[in-house]
This record gives sequence, structure tokens and C-alpha cells, in this order.
Amino acid sequence: MALSFFQKIGRAIAGKSRVDDDTLDAIEEALVESDMGVDTTLKVIDNLEERVEKDKYMSFDELVGLLRGEISDLIPESGEPFDFSKKPYVVLVVGVNGVGKTTTIGKLANLLRKQGKKVIVGAADTFRAAAVDQLTIWAERAGVDIVKQQMGSDPASVAYDSVKAAVARGADVVLIDTAGRLHNRIDLMNELTKIRNVIRKVVQDGPHEVMLILDASTGQNAFAQAKEFARATDITSLAVTKLDGTAKGGVVVGVSDQFHIPVKFIGVGEGIDDLKVFDKAEFVSSLFKPEDLK
Repeated sequence: MALSFFQKIGRAIAGKSRVDDDTLDAIEEALVESDMGVDTTLKVIDNLEERVEKDKYMSFDELVGLLRGEISDLIPESGEPFDFSKKPYVVLVVGVNGVGKTTTIGKLANLLRKQGKKVIVGAADTFRAAAVDQLTIWAERAGVDIVKQQMGSDPASVAYDSVKAAVARGADVVLIDTAGRLHNRIDLMNELTKIRNVIRKVVQDGPHEVMLILDASTGQNAFAQAKEFARATDITSLAVTKLDGTAKGGVVVGVSDQFHIPVKFIGVGEGIDDLKVFDKAEFVSSLFKPEDLK
């Protein structure tokens, strides 16, 4: 089982009466190995070095408190997940194939339905053979309506039909799946722009959200994916999947810090109920569990 970086830090400073260069080196290595990214890690280390130089001596508890504060400051506040005063609230969901995009849409639809919201999902990933069928299964499991067309149909047409249906049926939220490809950034940009434009024919200020799905277990690939999608469209939020352990939890910190995008949801398991609204305080605390040192 992978060690959390708190475990690594704890082992590095065990028995020491002060924070020295070796300790800071161990913290830096642990943060990088947690997939926090070099740039974000260096921010944390620079601030720690400045504080240690000022205070000279620091207890383990003080160090942990300082690390919690530094990491928390790097994660943007996410606020309420959705603004339900806008009806229907239109969410365009993007991400590469294999990160759990379609699955996350199904789980999110389930979460919202349980909150009493009327949800419609739109199957606008019409290029992958299994995408529409997979989303149909998830929509049935979540107990929500789905709008779909045949494979190979124009994604913008599906998006348009989905938003029209949401308006006609009085839905609170419409979640639109999109093709998980980074085959060509210009093609991606054109496709997403076309989808955005047809949505605005129905809902003038839509889409209200462009949510990027990232897989925490892919490490540095998550940064590359965020970079490419951020170039192609305006990403407004993140959902991070496969966070059922904290060994790679640094992805959440690094990506949200580097791209200044709030994390709104995290996937913590395979079940339909294993999608949670992101709680920054709870997440940071999960990275620093004293029982990990036992």
C-alpha cells in the first residue's frame, strides 16, 4: 500500500528536535511523489523554509499545522457546486476517455436526483461506440432522463436537443457528455465552441459550467490534460476521480493551484453513491492522519 506523504514526513522527522534541511528535503520529495507537481511543491517548500528560518525551532505539531495551512491556501474555494437559481443549469462535461467521465456524470445525476433535483443527461459523445450505451445504463441507474441520438450524430445537435428537453420538462440541471478526445486541439476547440453556440440558442447564458474530469491515479498526465483542455475552452470546475486513497491526493492541490480552477466533486469509489461534494477542510485533514504514523 502506498504511503501517504504524511507518513513519509513523519518517518523523516521521527526523533528529531527541530526541522532541518533533511526534513525539508524529505517533505519536498514526499509532495512531488504525491503528484502535487514541481511548481506547487516549490511554493510550499519556499514558504516552509522562510518560516523555519524565522522560527528556528518548530515542533512536529507546528510543522503539520503549517503544512495544512500552506496546502489549504493553494486550493481555490469552490463555493456551492451549482447555482440552482439558473434553470436549467447547464453543465458541459469534458475530459479524455478513460478518466471516468461518463461514470462521473451518472454518479452526479444520482447525487442531484437524491437532492430532489430534476436532471437530464445528454449523450453528446457520439464518436465512441460504447459511450451512449454506457451513459444510458448510468442514467437508468440514477433514475434520470437521457437525450441521445445514433452513434456518429452531430454532438452539437444532441446538446441542443438536451437543453431543449430540459427547458420543456422543467429540469433543474442538464449534464452534457462530450467526446473524450485530444486528437487535435483546434478540432476540440471548434467542437466545443459549436456546442456552446447551439446551447445559447436555447439558454442564452449557457453553458453555466464547463467541468473537467481528471483521474487522480494518472499523476502528471492529469496536468497535461488540464493544460490542453484549458487551452481549448474555459474550464470552470474540476471533478477528480479515483481518490479512494490519499497517496496521490496531491493532484487535487497541484492542478487546482496551477490552473486556478476549483474542485467541486471527488470520486472515492466505484459505487453510484461514491461521488462527494469536495470539502477542502476535510480533504486537507485526510492528508494528515496521525494514525498513519503508528
